[in-house]
Amino acid sequence: MNDTVKSSLQDKDEEIRDPRKRREIIKTILIIFLAALLVLTFCSNTIMNKSLAEITTERSTSGKLTERLAVSGTVMSSQSYEVKTDSNLVIDTVMVKAGKEVKKDDVLFTVSTEENPDVQAAEKDLEDLQLEYQKEISKAGKDYYEENKAISDARTALNAAIAKRDAAARNQGAVAADKETLKNLKAELARNTKLQDKIQATITAIDSDSPAQAAPEYSTDLINLQSAAANAEKEYNSALTLYTAMLSGGRGGDMDEPVAAVPGAVTPEALEAAKADSDAKKAAYDQAKEAYDNYRRDFRAQLIGQLTACESTIETLNSQISGFEENGSGEGESLEMLNENVQSCQKTLDEAIASLNKAKSEDSNQSKLDALDLSAKQKAIERAQQKLDKLREKNTITEIRSKYSGIVNSVNIKPGETAVPDSPLAVIDLSEDGYTLEIPVDGEKTKKLKKGAEAEVTNNWGKDITAVLSDIKNDKTPGSKSRTLVFTVTGEVTSGTLLELSLPSGSGSYDCIVPKSALNHDRDGDFVLTVVSKSSPLGNRYYAERKPVDILAQDDTSAAVSGDVTSGEYVITAASKYVEPRDQVRMKDK
Repeated sequence: MNDTVKSSLQDKDEEIRDPRKRREIIKTILIIFLAALLVLTFCSNTIMNKSLAEITTERSTSGKLTERLAVSGTVMSSQSYEVKTDSNLVIDTVMVKAGKEVKKDDVLFTVSTEENPDVQAAEKDLEDLQLEYQKEISKAGKDYYEENKAISDARTALNAAIAKRDAAARNQGAVAADKETLKNLKAELARNTKLQDKIQATITAIDSDSPAQAAPEYSTDLINLQSAAANAEKEYNSALTLYTAMLSGGRGGDMDEPVAAVPGAVTPEALEAAKADSDAKKAAYDQAKEAYDNYRRDFRAQLIGQLTACESTIETLNSQISGFEENGSGEGESLEMLNENVQSCQKTLDEAIASLNKAKSEDSNQSKLDALDLSAKQKAIERAQQKLDKLREKNTITEIRSKYSGIVNSVNIKPGETAVPDSPLAVIDLSEDGYTLEIPVDGEKTKKLKKGAEAEVTNNWGKDITAVLSDIKNDKTPGSKSRTLVFTVTGEVTSGTLLELSLPSGSGSYDCIVPKSALNHDRDGDFVLTVVSKSSPLGNRYYAERKPVDILAQDDTSAAVSGDVTSGEYVITAASKYVEPRDQVRMKDK
């Protein structure tokens, strides 16, 4: 047994000491080592690239560039008028508010019909004069009873006719105010009904996933998000099809038809890149679809709230309109006939006074002197009566109307307050005369500006607004280097609107123009980062290089520069992370 074991061990020692066997073992170890080194070499390039900042680049160009000056300011009306009254009036209702458009003869305010203190004072003055007149008559030698009675009866009839006319005028004003209110209620009902239809149509479009059928003012974001999700899905399906084809050896899903885009030999790196592209586009698709679905859900909930509020408003308006129509507005009495009656009574009073004066003129000289005195008092009574009539006529004013068409700039009085002469109740901008915009700027910035240039309104939000530079004024402050830009503004604006303008300020040809996104700034000044390519055994390496520049001109998107950068160079416009000069970077796949 021991001999057998010894024999076996001796055979193994001889096999190990065999040179041919030893060479085979060494050869196998070297092959494994070289294979591992090759794999690590290729993988190290991929691993390093993943850790580098991914950049987006654009070529610098040469050509023309139009500079633009960005300014902003508040719109003012070119002309306005102040709504005033020539007597003290108590405002009952304010029919307008700031920003509302009004037409000529539109009702702005309704006036309280309570008795005016000025009218009460004038009535007392008239009564005092009449009492003095009666006392003078009682001193006269002749009674003149019949003449005085005729005058008294005529005056009583005149006062009754005036009171009846004034009451009718006040009633007519109230009816007109009711009609105006009913008109405004119906206009508001029509607007809310139209809004209700738009909201309901949009909700239906959201439920049926048809954003194009929504109201135009609501459809833009829905269509854009739906389109973005559809495009992301299309790109993902295309990437997934390519990756699946590469996995199956260049064949489609049915394994029968080859995919033209798949190369003949699919490398592991290409397969890994195709998988990464498919995963990235799947994530982009999921994100786009989630954004679309979330926006639909949130926007629908918002619209439901608006629809509920709109329906509540419509119900309230219908109730108010029904109340006005059931009560009726009333037409009142004919002011023309009542005015004729007042004139007739005034004529009767004048004739009675003339008859008395005629009778007195036939008396003795003393009686004539008395008659003169009475006549003077009578004239004073007539003047007091005329003053009272005018005050009563003003007191019959039940509404204040606009003299011009325009936009209400401000309302300076509230219901229940008293309007006094020469104090503006409201200010109305005359929209037909246009608007102006004045903006102070540094005088250096105006050297290239030209009168008549049209500025771009950057915050018009879809409105039709035009702003033209009409004048450039010097600042009158001593030593000031500022100047004022004056714009003529037309379109959908009102006083107080803030406009942001972009104004062309000259153009020129430049040797190097770069995107504004490529500009950087630090304590050493302005600079751009360009891309430098260096060769290596494993391919080209890309590095960021800092190049100082001076900004010569710029518009909204580009800037003309001078310095070390020239036309045709690649400049970095975006990066996945912060890039320092001389950092190694990787180019973004296009």
